[in-house]
Amino acid sequence: MKIRVGFGFDVHRLIEGRELWLGGIKLEHELGLLGHSDADVLIHAICDALLGAANMRDIGYHFPDNAGEFKNIDSKILLAKTIDLIATKGYRVGNIDATVCAERPKLKAHIPEMQEVLAHVMNIEPEDVSIKATTTEKLGFTGREEGISAYATVLIERD
Repeated sequence: MKIRVGFGFDVHRLIEGRELWLGGIKLEHELGLLGHSDADVLIHAICDALLGAANMRDIGYHFPDNAGEFKNIDSKILLAKTIDLIATKGYRVGNIDATVCAERPKLKAHIPEMQEVLAHVMNIEPEDVSIKATTTEKLGFTGREEGISAYATVLIERD
C-alpha cells in the first residue's frame, strides 16, 4: 500500500449579506464568508490538502475563481470532484485532520454534523474526519472577526 500526506490552508473575509457555510453546513451568523463559491474555508482547505497529497496542484488550478461555472457553487460539489480527481490516480481518503480558526460563531456543537456531511461526500466514516475549532485569542484578522481560516492535513492511500 502506498500512502501520502497533504496539507491545506484557506482563508476568507467575513462580510455582511452572505451566508456562512463551514464544513458543508449552513450556520446562523450575522456575517458570511466572501468568495467566488460559497467560500467554505474548511472544505477548501481539505480540497487543497487532498490535491497536494496526490501531487495534483491546488484548488484554484482545478476550480478557478474566475470561472462562471463555479460562481456561488456549493463547496461540497468541489470536494466530491476533488475525490474523483484523486481517484484518477488510484487514491482514496484515509483520514482528515482539520482545524477551523474563528472567534465566532462557536463551532463545538456543529462539529458532529460537519463530520457526518463531509464523511458522506468523501465516502468515508465520520470517525475518519477530525475537526477541531479554535480561536486566536482575539489576535490577528480572525481575532478581530475579519475572517475565518482553516487548516487540513490528510492521508490518502492506494493499493
